[in-house]
Amino acid sequence: MSNVTVVGAQWGDEGKGKIVDWLSERAEIVVRFQGGHNAGHTLVVGESVFKLSLLPSGVVRPGKVSVIGNGVVVDPWALLAEIERVRGQGVAVTPQTLRVAENVALILPLHGELDRMREESRGERKLGTTGRGIGPAYEDKVARRAIRLCDLADEASLDWKLDELLRHHDALRRGMGAPAIDRAALRAQLVEVAPKVLEFAEPVWMTLDAARRAGKRILFEGAQAAMLDVDHGTYPYVTSSNTVAGQAATGSGLGPLATGYVLGICKAYTTRVGSGPFPTELTDATGQLLGDRGKEFGTVTGRRRRCGWFDAVMVRQALRVGGVRGIALTKLDVLDGLPEIRISTGYRLDGRAIDHVPANAGAQARLEPVYETVAGWSESTRGARSWAELPANAIKYIRRLEELVGVPVALLSTSPERNDTILVSDPFAD
Repeated sequence: MSNVTVVGAQWGDEGKGKIVDWLSERAEIVVRFQGGHNAGHTLVVGESVFKLSLLPSGVVRPGKVSVIGNGVVVDPWALLAEIERVRGQGVAVTPQTLRVAENVALILPLHGELDRMREESRGERKLGTTGRGIGPAYEDKVARRAIRLCDLADEASLDWKLDELLRHHDALRRGMGAPAIDRAALRAQLVEVAPKVLEFAEPVWMTLDAARRAGKRILFEGAQAAMLDVDHGTYPYVTSSNTVAGQAATGSGLGPLATGYVLGICKAYTTRVGSGPFPTELTDATGQLLGDRGKEFGTVTGRRRRCGWFDAVMVRQALRVGGVRGIALTKLDVLDGLPEIRISTGYRLDGRAIDHVPANAGAQARLEPVYETVAGWSESTRGARSWAELPANAIKYIRRLEELVGVPVALLSTSPERNDTILVSDPFAD
């Protein structure tokens, strides 16, 4: 039996939470391997709606172990607040069911402040960050001045590490006209929160290695998506981490062979939050319709998402750089009732044909989609649980997407409900 890695294949918000939750019934351990509490996953389980940011989606499944890997940046106060919130919904979160890598870098209040100050200073060139400090925290990690979870257990070393950190941040803040950090207050906050989060800390690479050797199924859960990857996405309008499947190994402490079957999640149309290029964006009534039907609002920020037609060029590229073997197609039901549906099968850039998303931001902004139009369907696909329940034109649409992106559909989601899912091929059995 294979392990499975789930990654987004567009610009995020593809419905990874539901797919991970559905797959976690077949897994024993669910691992979050990158990102921070800027990534939101919404799970619908019966009458309950769970909105998760840091916690792996498998946390709502009894008997599963959830792991936050070293590739994640963790705001300890946000983590504790989320734990309390889901506990209030009847989910048991304990040090036995949730493990956090002892070497995760922490997001501190100063990171969020810097994030928001920078975004405000950009004016019309805002990147569209959530302002939660994820980018600055990753910067400190790479610069080797981050406070990590394990540091909270050693107050003596915490002092000199705070000195290193604040030497950098106070200089930045002076340049932006902001006051210096209150070191004593920050230290007191960290000392106060330490015992509450350290009870979840452990060397998770050892836990995961033991699980792998014992033949347990591991499900790796990514945040954001391939086109927001700091290397492979629409830079600079990207997140601050690698979001492709290769990060599952680095961000968990396991080798690359452990990541197993890579499942890419994409919507039957395209959405994006915040700034950045979006060749197939619809600013007309159809775009409004997709947003309204799809309830396209950010789980974390509440921001309305931009909507457009399915971009097969972008998805094909995301699947290739991500090593994706099968896709989970979500929100097909949002397209119900449209007489015609368009698919971008190519681009034109400055008058010439192009078959990929270029790396240059200026070129990305000038891309013009080349469309193919297919017939829509009048019947409802919402809640379908077998191919036999799908309209013929919906099946034709799915098959055409498979042809264009070069990867088969392994799962089809027809509503936010956990069980409204059509299994075509089981990733765990591949």
